[in-house]
Amino acid sequence: MRLFYSTILLTGFAFSAQADFSVCNQSFDVVNIAIGQDNGAEFATEGWWTVGTNQCATVIKGDLTNRYVYVHATDVFGQPILDGVTTMCIGSKRFTITGIDDCWRRGYKAAGFFEVDTKAVERWTLFLSPLDFN
Repeated sequence: MRLFYSTILLTGFAFSAQADFSVCNQSFDVVNIAIGQDNGAEFATEGWWTVGTNQCATVIKGDLTNRYVYVHATDVFGQPILDGVTTMCIGSKRFTITGIDDCWRRGYKAAGFFEVDTKAVERWTLFLSPLDFN
C-alpha cells in the first residue's frame, strides 16, 4: 500500500509542477537580472529582477517556448557580472523592450547577454556562483 501511495503523490506532483526559467544567486552579492528571448516576431528584453544572496527569482513563468534564453546580470552598482557576446537593450529602471537594434537611439543602453541553452526542456534553473563574478 505504501508504494501505491508514493506513486500517486509523485504523479500528482508532476502534473502540478510549473515549468519556469529561474535564476539562483549563490554568491555573496545582490544581483540584478535582465533576460532576453525571441518573442516570435523579434527579440525582446525584460528586467530587472533583484536576487539576494542564496535566493532565486523566477524570470520566465510557464513553459519555456525558446531553446535559448539570454541573461545579463549586474551588481547593485550596475557593473556587469554576467554578460556575453549577444548585444541587446536594457533600461536603467524596470523595463520591457521590443527589438535589440539601435539601443542608444531609442534611449536604452546596449549590453552583452549570456546565451543559455535550455536544451528545449520546459523548466530550467541557472545558478550564479562567485566564480561567475571574476
